Amino acid sequence: MADAVLYDYWRSSAAYRVRIALNLLGLDYRSVAVDLVAGEQRSADNLARNPQGLVPVLEIDGASLTQSLAILEYLNETRSAGWLPKDAGARAMVRAMAYAVAVDIHPVCNLRVARHAVSLGATMEGWMQHFIALGLEGLEGLLQRHGDGQFCFGDSVTLADICLVPQIYNAHRWGVDLSPVPRVAAIAEALGQLPAFVAAHPDRFKPEG
Repeated sequence: MADAVLYDYWRSSAAYRVRIALNLLGLDYRSVAVDLVAGEQRSADNLARNPQGLVPVLEIDGASLTQSLAILEYLNETRSAGWLPKDAGARAMVRAMAYAVAVDIHPVCNLRVARHAVSLGATMEGWMQHFIALGLEGLEGLLQRHGDGQFCFGDSVTLADICLVPQIYNAHRWGVDLSPVPRVAAIAEALGQLPAFVAAHPDRFKPEG
């Protein structure tokens, strides 16, 4: 029997983060697809799980959890994952890098926001390229402050790394030039070789047909 149930969508950055986290912890889970393109997130069943009408939802430990960052923090605390440093200042730095992606880039590139922008005259590609590139340039500056560790903050995976990789997947998807952000690109490349990240990749969850 699976340790958890994850309601997700294969291309959802937020769900991708949670898949990475569960893999890092070695937790067995059952994936239940919620098709965002078909509007299943607004179905009665999904709204009962998450009144915001979003994914992911993680059912674990008798609880039903929403919001990917809250889920990651829960898993970190309950499984002693070590995704946040012990020092308060260092924790703040890691959170700042994670939030640079999950709070600053992701919301404006969310499907429902981007679709509304297109309805007002923007192009999907132009919108995505502008905001992803802008956000990654800011993140590059934060990363440059923290030395030459293999990952975002040293040589062990942190909350920031879990947030970064799904965003780079979207950057590639929308043709964002990563040459202005070499540190971001190098870290994402290193993380992309780790089994937990490989197993969470959207291509492994893409619907057939």
